[in-house]
Amino acid sequence: MIDVEVLLDWYSDTARDLPWRRPGVTAWQILMSEIMLQQTPVVRVQPIWLEWVARWPVPSAMAASSQAEVLRAWGKLGYPRRALRLHECARVLATEHGDEVPAEVDVLLGLPGIGAYTARAVACFAYGQRVPVVDTNVRRVVARAVHGRAEAGNPSARDLPETEALLPVEIDRAAKFSAALMELGATVCTARGPECSGCPLPRCAWVEAGRPASDIVRRVQKYEGTDRQARGRLLDVLRDASGPVERVRLDLAWTRDPGQRARALDSLLVDGLIEQTADGLFALAGEGSPAG
Repeated sequence: MIDVEVLLDWYSDTARDLPWRRPGVTAWQILMSEIMLQQTPVVRVQPIWLEWVARWPVPSAMAASSQAEVLRAWGKLGYPRRALRLHECARVLATEHGDEVPAEVDVLLGLPGIGAYTARAVACFAYGQRVPVVDTNVRRVVARAVHGRAEAGNPSARDLPETEALLPVEIDRAAKFSAALMELGATVCTARGPECSGCPLPRCAWVEAGRPASDIVRRVQKYEGTDRQARGRLLDVLRDASGPVERVRLDLAWTRDPGQRARALDSLLVDGLIEQTADGLFALAGEGSPAG
């Protein structure tokens, strides 16, 4: 087990001052932060999140903006489909939920773009509910401190009940404990180079076992030259344009592999991130009339 009191005290003393953790932040603003933080480092998210909070403080404000405006504001956060789904979610919140983010996990799961992790994170961090919030950092801390493994391995059905069993019974402390677990994994019990000397936990099964090496072989994911990079280059052209552009401008944005460029362009159309106009030009979603 993990010492609740020790971890809570450590979190109170050392937690990072992240803007979405401050008093007065709404559930909508926390939802935006959770969507942005998926697969994107905190340092990149903070400035964009602050801009979004000022620009779209409530869901109806974002719903009134176009898809293209939201995609441009998303900038370089990566995986831009998240931006489109958040825009769609804002429309549903504005029209069906009184411009408020629901507190119940089951209701949250019914919103566009809201998966199991995000629904639980909003219920926990926005509404203080006693629900397990399990991300990569939490799974790693539990794997090491409780089970003595260097890595958690692939997500499994055991993750939620195992984490829930660690939560304090008191509702007002459970949410803080969830945040503390996540913080420990993000700042101390990291995937590479964990700082065990700075860990507040008095006991860790992994350390007690001699810090055995992981037997999981992970492939290093490259970005240079990938379809993701090609998609990003094409989107950059359209984000920087004031309206629809000719195909040649997209062709010049990715010249290393015409086949890859065509594949990237097609995937952007399929994902609804861009559209083709009736006269064969290309534009961000919402900025051109789709070809018939």
